[in-house]
Amino acid sequence: MNDSHHHTAHASSEYRLVYALILSSVFLVAEIAGGILTHSLALISDAAHMLTDVTALAIALVAIRLGKRPADRVRTFGYYRFEILAAAFNTILLFLVALYIVYEAYSRLSNPPEIQSLGMLVIALIGLLVNLAAMWILTASKDKSLNMKSAYLEVWSDALGSIGVIAGAIIIRFTGWSWVDSLVAVLIGIWVLPRTWVLLKESINVLLEGVPAHINLETLEAAARGVDGVKDIHELHVWTITSGRVSLTAHVVIDKSRDCEQVLQKIRELFASQFGISHTTLQHESKKCLDGEEICNLGIHS
Repeated sequence: MNDSHHHTAHASSEYRLVYALILSSVFLVAEIAGGILTHSLALISDAAHMLTDVTALAIALVAIRLGKRPADRVRTFGYYRFEILAAAFNTILLFLVALYIVYEAYSRLSNPPEIQSLGMLVIALIGLLVNLAAMWILTASKDKSLNMKSAYLEVWSDALGSIGVIAGAIIIRFTGWSWVDSLVAVLIGIWVLPRTWVLLKESINVLLEGVPAHINLETLEAAARGVDGVKDIHELHVWTITSGRVSLTAHVVIDKSRDCEQVLQKIRELFASQFGISHTTLQHESKKCLDGEEICNLGIHS
Protein backbone atom coordinates (compact mmCIF):
# COMPACT_ATOMS: atom_id res chain seq x y z
CA MET A 1 0.00 0.00 0.00
CA ASN A 2 1.57 3.34 -1.01
CA ASP A 3 1.48 6.46 1.16
CA SER A 4 -1.00 8.39 -1.01
CA HIS A 5 -3.50 5.54 -0.87
CA HIS A 6 -2.95 5.24 2.88
CA HIS A 7 -3.57 8.97 3.44
CA THR A 8 -6.67 8.93 1.20
CA ALA A 9 -8.12 6.03 3.18
CA HIS A 10 -7.44 7.87 6.44
CA ALA A 11 -9.09 11.05 5.14
CA SER A 12 -12.21 9.09 4.25
CA SER A 13 -12.19 7.40 7.67
CA GLU A 14 -11.80 10.78 9.38
CA TYR A 15 -14.90 12.26 7.74
CA ARG A 16 -16.92 9.17 8.59
CA LEU A 17 -15.82 9.36 12.21
CA VAL A 18 -16.84 13.02 12.43
CA TYR A 19 -20.36 12.26 11.17
CA ALA A 20 -20.76 9.25 13.46
CA LEU A 21 -19.41 11.23 16.44
CA ILE A 22 -21.87 14.09 15.94
CA LEU A 23 -24.79 11.68 15.55
CA SER A 24 -23.88 9.62 18.62
CA SER A 25 -23.19 12.70 20.78
CA VAL A 26 -26.60 14.21 20.06
CA PHE A 27 -28.38 10.99 20.98
CA LEU A 28 -26.25 10.54 24.11
CA VAL A 29 -27.67 13.78 25.51
CA ALA A 30 -31.21 12.75 24.48
CA GLU A 31 -30.87 9.29 26.06
CA ILE A 32 -29.60 10.66 29.38
CA ALA A 33 -32.51 13.12 29.48
CA GLY A 34 -34.94 10.34 28.54
CA GLY A 35 -33.60 8.05 31.24
CA ILE A 36 -34.03 10.72 33.88
CA LEU A 37 -37.54 11.68 32.74
CA THR A 38 -38.78 8.07 32.54
CA HIS A 39 -36.88 6.97 35.66
CA SER A 40 -35.44 4.14 33.57
CA LEU A 41 -32.21 2.73 34.94
CA ALA A 42 -31.93 0.58 31.83
CA LEU A 43 -31.82 3.66 29.60
CA ILE A 44 -29.29 5.37 31.83
CA SER A 45 -27.15 2.22 31.73
CA ASP A 46 -27.47 2.16 27.95
CA ALA A 47 -26.47 5.83 27.93
CA ALA A 48 -23.29 4.82 29.77
CA HIS A 49 -22.61 2.35 26.97
CA MET A 50 -23.33 5.10 24.43
CA LEU A 51 -20.83 7.28 26.28
CA THR A 52 -18.14 4.67 25.55
CA ASP A 53 -19.18 4.89 21.88
CA VAL A 54 -18.71 8.65 21.85
CA THR A 55 -15.39 8.33 23.69
CA ALA A 56 -14.20 5.62 21.32
CA LEU A 57 -15.13 7.64 18.24
CA ALA A 58 -13.44 10.75 19.63
CA ILE A 59 -10.26 8.83 20.45
CA ALA A 60 -10.25 7.20 17.02
CA LEU A 61 -10.59 10.61 15.39
CA VAL A 62 -7.73 12.06 17.44
CA ALA A 63 -5.60 9.01 16.61
CA ILE A 64 -6.09 9.52 12.87
CA ARG A 65 -5.20 13.21 13.09
CA LEU A 66 -2.09 12.47 15.16
CA GLY A 67 -1.20 9.69 12.74
CA LYS A 68 -1.01 12.22 9.89
CA ARG A 69 1.91 14.01 11.52
CA PRO A 70 5.11 13.48 9.53
CA ALA A 71 8.03 11.46 10.82
CA ASP A 72 10.69 13.39 12.70
CA ARG A 73 14.07 12.86 14.37
CA VAL A 74 12.41 11.47 17.49
CA ARG A 75 9.74 9.24 15.88
CA THR A 76 11.24 8.05 12.61
CA PHE A 77 8.16 5.96 11.75
CA GLY A 78 5.86 8.91 12.37
CA TYR A 79 2.81 8.74 14.62
CA TYR A 80 0.98 5.86 12.94
CA ARG A 81 1.16 3.73 16.09
CA PHE A 82 -1.29 6.08 17.85
CA GLU A 83 -3.98 4.36 15.82
CA ILE A 84 -3.17 1.00 17.41
CA LEU A 85 -2.97 2.52 20.88
CA ALA A 86 -6.45 3.97 20.34
CA ALA A 87 -7.78 0.60 19.20
CA ALA A 88 -6.31 -1.10 22.28
CA PHE A 89 -7.76 1.54 24.61
CA ASN A 90 -11.16 1.31 22.97
CA THR A 91 -11.34 -2.47 23.30
CA ILE A 92 -10.25 -2.35 26.96
CA LEU A 93 -12.94 0.27 27.59
CA LEU A 94 -15.59 -1.86 25.88
CA PHE A 95 -14.40 -4.95 27.77
CA LEU A 96 -14.77 -3.18 31.13
CA VAL A 97 -18.21 -1.82 30.23
CA ALA A 98 -19.37 -5.30 29.18
CA LEU A 99 -18.15 -6.72 32.51
CA TYR A 100 -19.98 -3.95 34.36
CA ILE A 101 -23.20 -4.68 32.46
CA VAL A 102 -23.01 -8.36 33.44
CA TYR A 103 -22.33 -7.41 37.07
CA GLU A 104 -25.14 -4.83 37.17
CA ALA A 105 -27.57 -7.30 35.57
CA TYR A 106 -26.71 -9.88 38.24
CA SER A 107 -27.34 -7.30 40.96
CA ARG A 108 -30.74 -6.42 39.52
CA LEU A 109 -31.96 -10.01 39.47
CA SER A 110 -32.51 -9.88 43.23
CA ASN A 111 -34.06 -6.41 43.17
CA PRO A 112 -35.34 -5.49 39.68
CA PRO A 113 -36.15 -1.77 39.33
CA GLU A 114 -39.55 -0.48 38.23
CA ILE A 115 -39.33 0.40 34.56
CA GLN A 116 -41.57 2.72 32.51
CA SER A 117 -41.61 0.42 29.52
CA LEU A 118 -43.32 2.73 27.01
CA GLY A 119 -40.85 5.57 27.33
CA MET A 120 -38.05 3.01 27.43
CA LEU A 121 -39.30 1.48 24.17
CA VAL A 122 -39.57 4.80 22.30
CA ILE A 123 -36.12 6.01 23.29
CA ALA A 124 -34.56 2.59 22.58
CA LEU A 125 -36.11 2.61 19.08
CA ILE A 126 -34.59 6.03 18.40
CA GLY A 127 -31.27 4.75 19.75
CA LEU A 128 -31.35 1.78 17.41
CA LEU A 129 -31.94 4.06 14.42
CA VAL A 130 -29.02 6.27 15.48
CA ASN A 131 -26.73 3.27 15.91
CA LEU A 132 -27.74 1.81 12.56
CA ALA A 133 -27.03 5.15 10.91
CA ALA A 134 -23.61 5.36 12.59
CA MET A 135 -22.85 1.77 11.55
CA TRP A 136 -23.77 2.59 7.95
CA ILE A 137 -21.44 5.59 8.04
CA LEU A 138 -18.53 3.51 9.39
CA THR A 139 -19.10 0.33 7.36
CA ALA A 140 -16.93 1.35 4.40
CA SER A 141 -13.93 2.02 6.68
CA LYS A 142 -14.28 -0.68 9.33
CA ASP A 143 -11.87 -3.12 7.67
CA LYS A 144 -9.19 -0.55 6.83
CA SER A 145 -7.65 -0.36 10.30
CA LEU A 146 -7.90 -1.75 13.83
CA ASN A 147 -8.76 1.76 14.97
CA MET A 148 -11.83 1.94 12.73
CA LYS A 149 -12.71 -1.67 13.47
CA SER A 150 -12.79 -1.01 17.21
CA ALA A 151 -14.91 2.13 16.73
CA TYR A 152 -17.32 0.15 14.54
CA LEU A 153 -17.50 -2.62 17.13
CA GLU A 154 -18.40 -0.08 19.81
CA VAL A 155 -21.35 1.20 17.76
CA TRP A 156 -22.34 -2.34 16.73
CA SER A 157 -22.41 -3.58 20.31
CA ASP A 158 -24.51 -0.58 21.34
CA ALA A 159 -26.95 -1.35 18.51
CA LEU A 160 -27.32 -4.83 19.98
CA GLY A 161 -27.90 -3.20 23.33
CA SER A 162 -30.69 -1.11 21.81
CA ILE A 163 -32.28 -4.24 20.33
CA GLY A 164 -32.07 -5.92 23.72
CA VAL A 165 -33.68 -2.91 25.41
CA ILE A 166 -36.46 -2.87 22.79
CA ALA A 167 -37.17 -6.58 23.25
CA GLY A 168 -37.06 -6.21 27.01
CA ALA A 169 -39.39 -3.18 26.95
CA ILE A 170 -41.96 -5.06 24.86
CA ILE A 171 -41.88 -8.12 27.12
CA ILE A 172 -42.07 -6.00 30.28
CA ARG A 173 -44.89 -3.98 28.77
CA PHE A 174 -47.08 -7.04 28.26
CA THR A 175 -45.94 -9.30 31.12
CA GLY A 176 -44.55 -7.08 33.84
CA TRP A 177 -41.45 -9.29 34.12
CA SER A 178 -38.83 -6.72 35.11
CA TRP A 179 -36.13 -9.40 35.41
CA VAL A 180 -36.15 -9.77 31.61
CA ASP A 181 -34.17 -6.54 31.39
CA SER A 182 -31.33 -8.10 33.41
CA LEU A 183 -31.41 -11.31 31.37
CA VAL A 184 -31.07 -9.40 28.10
CA ALA A 185 -28.14 -7.41 29.51
CA VAL A 186 -26.32 -10.62 30.48
CA LEU A 187 -26.85 -12.15 27.03
CA ILE A 188 -25.46 -9.02 25.34
CA GLY A 189 -22.42 -9.04 27.61
CA ILE A 190 -21.72 -12.71 26.91
CA TRP A 191 -21.99 -12.08 23.17
CA VAL A 192 -19.79 -8.96 23.11
CA LEU A 193 -16.91 -10.06 25.36
CA PRO A 194 -15.36 -12.77 23.12
CA ARG A 195 -15.32 -10.46 20.08
CA THR A 196 -13.77 -7.69 22.13
CA TRP A 197 -11.05 -10.07 23.30
CA VAL A 198 -10.16 -11.02 19.71
CA LEU A 199 -9.74 -7.37 18.71
CA LEU A 200 -7.68 -6.66 21.83
CA LYS A 201 -5.32 -9.54 20.98
CA GLU A 202 -4.86 -8.11 17.47
CA SER A 203 -3.95 -4.72 18.92
CA ILE A 204 -1.54 -6.21 21.45
CA ASN A 205 0.15 -8.24 18.70
CA VAL A 206 0.83 -5.04 16.76
CA LEU A 207 2.13 -3.22 19.84
CA LEU A 208 4.45 -6.15 20.59
CA GLU A 209 5.61 -6.04 16.96
CA GLY A 210 4.45 -9.60 16.36
CA VAL A 211 4.22 -11.16 12.91
CA PRO A 212 0.92 -10.10 11.26
CA ALA A 213 -1.75 -12.80 11.47
CA HIS A 214 -2.08 -13.07 7.68
CA ILE A 215 1.64 -13.81 7.18
CA ASN A 216 3.24 -17.22 7.76
CA LEU A 217 6.90 -16.55 8.52
CA GLU A 218 8.05 -20.03 7.45
CA THR A 219 6.27 -19.69 4.11
CA LEU A 220 7.74 -16.23 3.56
CA GLU A 221 11.25 -17.40 4.39
CA ALA A 222 10.95 -20.43 2.11
CA ALA A 223 9.76 -18.20 -0.74
CA ALA A 224 12.76 -15.87 -0.29
CA ARG A 225 15.19 -18.80 -0.24
CA GLY A 226 13.67 -19.94 -3.53
CA VAL A 227 14.79 -16.80 -5.35
CA ASP A 228 17.64 -17.61 -7.73
CA GLY A 229 20.96 -16.44 -6.26
CA VAL A 230 19.87 -16.50 -2.59
CA LYS A 231 22.08 -18.79 -0.48
CA ASP A 232 20.62 -17.93 2.92
CA ILE A 233 18.28 -15.50 4.69
CA HIS A 234 18.46 -14.75 8.41
CA GLU A 235 17.76 -11.98 10.94
CA LEU A 236 14.26 -11.96 9.41
CA HIS A 237 11.80 -9.66 11.17
CA VAL A 238 8.25 -8.84 10.09
CA TRP A 239 5.94 -6.52 12.01
CA THR A 240 3.08 -4.06 11.60
CA ILE A 241 3.56 -0.34 12.17
CA THR A 242 -0.16 0.31 11.84
CA SER A 243 -3.02 -1.23 9.90
CA GLY A 244 -2.01 -1.76 6.26
CA ARG A 245 1.66 -0.88 6.84
CA VAL A 246 3.75 -4.04 7.23
CA SER A 247 7.54 -3.73 7.48
CA LEU A 248 10.29 -6.30 7.00
CA THR A 249 14.02 -6.41 7.61
CA ALA A 250 16.40 -9.27 6.80
CA HIS A 251 19.98 -10.23 6.05
CA VAL A 252 20.39 -12.01 2.71
CA VAL A 253 23.44 -14.05 1.72
CA ILE A 254 23.80 -13.81 -2.06
CA ASP A 255 25.96 -15.90 -4.38
CA LYS A 256 29.07 -13.86 -5.26
CA SER A 257 28.56 -14.60 -8.95
CA ARG A 258 25.17 -12.86 -8.99
CA ASP A 259 24.27 -9.19 -9.22
CA CYS A 260 23.22 -8.32 -5.66
CA GLU A 261 20.87 -5.49 -6.61
CA GLN A 262 18.97 -7.63 -9.12
CA VAL A 263 18.53 -10.43 -6.58
CA LEU A 264 17.36 -8.00 -3.89
CA GLN A 265 14.91 -6.43 -6.33
CA LYS A 266 13.42 -9.86 -7.07
CA ILE A 267 13.01 -10.47 -3.34
CA ARG A 268 11.31 -7.10 -2.84
CA GLU A 269 8.92 -7.81 -5.72
CA LEU A 270 8.18 -11.24 -4.27
CA PHE A 271 7.37 -9.81 -0.82
CA ALA A 272 5.15 -7.11 -2.34
CA SER A 273 3.20 -9.37 -4.71
CA GLN A 274 2.75 -12.48 -2.55
CA PHE A 275 2.67 -11.05 0.97
CA GLY A 276 1.64 -7.41 0.54
CA ILE A 277 4.86 -6.09 2.11
CA SER A 278 6.07 -2.95 0.35
CA HIS A 279 8.38 -1.54 3.04
CA THR A 280 11.49 -3.74 3.18
CA THR A 281 15.05 -3.18 4.35
CA LEU A 282 17.40 -5.87 3.05
CA GLN A 283 21.07 -6.16 3.93
CA HIS A 284 23.09 -8.31 1.53
CA GLU A 285 26.10 -10.31 2.62
CA SER A 286 28.72 -12.50 0.96
CA LYS A 287 28.60 -14.88 3.92
CA LYS A 288 26.41 -15.30 6.97
CA CYS A 289 27.14 -13.01 9.90
CA LEU A 290 27.68 -14.69 13.26
CA ASP A 291 26.17 -12.25 15.75
CA GLY A 292 28.65 -9.53 14.91
CA GLU A 293 31.73 -11.75 15.23
CA GLU A 294 32.50 -11.46 11.53
CA ILE A 295 32.70 -8.38 9.39
CA CYS A 296 30.56 -8.98 6.32
CA ASN A 297 30.38 -7.37 2.92
CA LEU A 298 27.38 -5.13 3.53
CA GLY A 299 25.02 -3.13 1.39
CA ILE A 300 21.82 -1.49 2.62
CA HIS A 301 18.81 -1.37 0.31
CA SER A 302 15.33 -0.12 1.13
